[in-house]
Amino acid sequence: MGIDIHLPDKSSRTLNEGATGADLAADISTSLAKKALAIKKNGVQIDLDVELENGDAIEIITDDTEEGLEIIRHSTAHVLAQAVLTLYPEATFAIGPPIENGFYYDFELPDGKSFSDDDLAAISSKMAEIVKADQKFVRNETDSKKALKLFSKHPYKCEIIETVSNPSPINSDGAAKSGDLASEMTSGDAITYYTNGDNFFDLCRGPHVPSTGRLKHFALEKVAGAYWRGDEKRSMLQRIYGTAWNSAKSLKQYLVQLEEAAKRDHRKLARELDLLSWPESLGPGLAVWHPKGALIRNIIEQYSRDRHIAAGYDQVYSPHIAKSELWQTSGHLDFYSESMYPAMELDGASYYPKPMNCPFHVLTFSSSQKSYRQLPLRLFELGTVYRYELSGAVHGLMRGRGFTQDDSHIFCTQEQMGAEIFALLDFSLSVLRDFGFDQFQTKLSTRPFEKSVGEDSLWELATTGLKDALEKAEQDYTIDEGGGAFYGPKIDIDVKDAIGRSWQLSTIQVDFNLPERFDLTYTGEDSQRHRPVMIHRALMGSIDRFFGVLIEHYSGAFPLWLAPEQVRVLPVAEAHQDYGQKVADEISAAGFRVLLDSSDQPLGKRIRSAKVLKLPYILVVGNEDIAANTVGVNERSTENEKSEVKRGIVLTDFISELKKEAKLDANTDIDTDIDTQKGGAKK
Repeated sequence: MGIDIHLPDKSSRTLNEGATGADLAADISTSLAKKALAIKKNGVQIDLDVELENGDAIEIITDDTEEGLEIIRHSTAHVLAQAVLTLYPEATFAIGPPIENGFYYDFELPDGKSFSDDDLAAISSKMAEIVKADQKFVRNETDSKKALKLFSKHPYKCEIIETVSNPSPINSDGAAKSGDLASEMTSGDAITYYTNGDNFFDLCRGPHVPSTGRLKHFALEKVAGAYWRGDEKRSMLQRIYGTAWNSAKSLKQYLVQLEEAAKRDHRKLARELDLLSWPESLGPGLAVWHPKGALIRNIIEQYSRDRHIAAGYDQVYSPHIAKSELWQTSGHLDFYSESMYPAMELDGASYYPKPMNCPFHVLTFSSSQKSYRQLPLRLFELGTVYRYELSGAVHGLMRGRGFTQDDSHIFCTQEQMGAEIFALLDFSLSVLRDFGFDQFQTKLSTRPFEKSVGEDSLWELATTGLKDALEKAEQDYTIDEGGGAFYGPKIDIDVKDAIGRSWQLSTIQVDFNLPERFDLTYTGEDSQRHRPVMIHRALMGSIDRFFGVLIEHYSGAFPLWLAPEQVRVLPVAEAHQDYGQKVADEISAAGFRVLLDSSDQPLGKRIRSAKVLKLPYILVVGNEDIAANTVGVNERSTENEKSEVKRGIVLTDFISELKKEAKLDANTDIDTDIDTQKGGAKK
């Protein structure tokens, strides 16, 4: 007898009884059979060799999809663990999930030993042997008692098994939220594990690629330390990071991107360009902004203020700490306490540094009874917040413990909600475009699976409002199930930078819960009290992180309107100093940031020093320029292109072109580059 299988395109295939996903792929086409890695059976991912049943809805997962790449990376993580345990028989292993662009695996070596980067070559070589052997991945099921015996030499695996058997501890463990342990879990009482080769086995829910021979395109990247389950009080493990792809071409492209990313690392460029630093005496995740970095930040913040005021927002300010009662009412102490700094006990009360600005804006709204005529009320603040990040997670400006958000909260009626979200989408994209981003990805995140507040009906209403706005804006989006904040669903807007990496920047969240918790009301047209909707949003997100992304996007070569020093004037010799000063003064008077280099170093050395700082323009002036009121223009070049030095450019023409470029760079009518950031001719 045959079985009927339903495919995503609504067609059906009839196969022999006992047919597997692999048989289905081969029945469709030879090329599909080569690319197939696993299947989704009635929406659930399973291995390719699982038998199909009559009426199953099947989707074939291929190696060129996101799901396929995740399976490749998870499978490669198993091969990494197999290689390490083969080379280091006394080692034990913990977890090895796929992550963006790759995977990692955590290990513990005996006697406190650690891996070095030099060890990666030997481990990679052993992995290549395992791949070449084309070992089959075989799924097994057992109960927790037998699983504990099987993994008795591996305490971290035993802890996972015990956690799966009694899942309640996961709810209070930060690691569970990352999904690392969830990848080891199965439904019901069964514990699943996979075997390959003669004696390697590992806990896993699966699926995996059919065999190790499908995992040829990988590379190990680095070794780092990682606390078990992210807890600083637990063991420090050795984490090996790697990447894996479906083709040699994709792997090569990614490795080239990594090399370019290392050159663009904002921490490295911040030091080289004298923008900011992270002194050890401050503690992890805290930076000091040097004059040049602070100047750029001020331009960004002034731009933000001007755009918000033009869009009908009112700027507010709020304190940096608040009593525990505020955070209890908002829900932060119940749902966000692990990311908050400890309380300070003062005057018989507990005060917490603020992790978010939203409760303060709620208090601003509630300070007086509002009428429907005052809505929507749009409050805006450049508010500094403090979040306790694990020291191992801190990463320069990208993930810090103190940072400033361009934070806004809109209080509106339910009828106004759709129009406000629609306008916010346009506002967000407009701001991001002004800073040079033109590729966007939008994601809608729904109610978290574990920690959240509020009635289901309110969550459904908020989620529907976000969906409707996205569809009205004709904005493509993906859905991240369970990825919302504890108080509401959200829209995230990611941008792609100059080397193709994605960064999450803008966020729009709809919240019915905080207005409920703080009992916010407004007087409606019917003279009755009504509950407002609260929309949280940040366009740049963290100003600090946004600046870090800009550094890497532009590789430190900021567009003219953002460059801390826009023009440097270099007199050829001492006899040209006075004319050089005149040139600098005229450029400064036009509103640009200019510096006159009057040092006695040779001209060639001064030019090289200026180029290292990635200045937009270097002007060289000599005898001929004095007579004709001209300058020699040395424009910034890229690594791959050399700019041509233009001589004899009339100074007034150069200044005119500067003004045009500054306007074009900013792509806005707001003169943040000239009117609010007057330059000065420095010596």
